[in-house]
Amino acid sequence: MNISEIKVTPTIEESWKKVLEEEFKKDYFKQLKAFLLEEKKHYRIFPPGKYIFNAFNLTPFDKVKVVILGQDPYHGYGQAHGLCFSVPEGIKLPPSLKNIFKELYDDLGVPVPTKGDLTCWAKQGVLLLNATLTVREKKAGSHQGKGWETFTDHVIKIISEKKEHVVFILWGNYAQQKENLIDTSKHYVIKSTHPSPFSAHRGFLGSKPFSKTNEKLKEWGLQPIDWACV
Repeated sequence: MNISEIKVTPTIEESWKKVLEEEFKKDYFKQLKAFLLEEKKHYRIFPPGKYIFNAFNLTPFDKVKVVILGQDPYHGYGQAHGLCFSVPEGIKLPPSLKNIFKELYDDLGVPVPTKGDLTCWAKQGVLLLNATLTVREKKAGSHQGKGWETFTDHVIKIISEKKEHVVFILWGNYAQQKENLIDTSKHYVIKSTHPSPFSAHRGFLGSKPFSKTNEKLKEWGLQPIDWACV
C-alpha cells in the first residue's frame, strides 16, 4: 500500500479539526491509518470505527476543562466506546471503573452508579482520552507503538499550549509520564496510583480527585463538574 495515496480525513468535531488538521496530514498518521486498514482485514478492532474519536466529538476543544488520561481501550467485545474507563450502558463494570466509583462515593458521597457510561462527564468538558485509541480484540496493548501515542501526546500539548485553566488527572505511572507535556504554571495536575485493583489501595483510594478538580475549577471561576450525572 502506497502511504502517500492514503487520504486521512477522520470524522471529528469541528473545533478539534481546526487544531489537529495538520497532524492528520503527517506521514506517521497515514502509516497508522494503513496499519488499521490492514488490521481490520484480519481481526476485530475496538472501539467500532464511529467511536474511535468519541472523546473528541463529545468534548469539543473549546469546552475542555478536565483531561482524564487512560492508556488503552478495553479489548473485550462491546466494552470500548472511545472514552477512557467508560463502558456503554448494559456492560458489566470493569474493576478500575468500580474503584473510580468507590472513590467518587468516598470523596463526594455520590451513590455508586450501576452503569458505566461516562458520556455525561464528557459532555461537561471532561476529555476522557486514551493514549492509544484502538486495540485488537482480546489483545491488550496490541496497537501501542503504531502512532496513536504521537497523536495523543500532540493533543495534550495542544491543550496545554492553547488553553488555560485545565485540570489534568493522571492516574498511574503511564499517565504521569505525560506530565512533561503540560505547562503546570497555567494548568493543574492531580496525580495518584491507578484505580486498578492491583494499585488502587496504594494511593488512589482516598486521593479525592473529584472534589479537588471542582475546587480548582471554582477557584478559576469555572463551572464545576457534576460527577453524579452517571
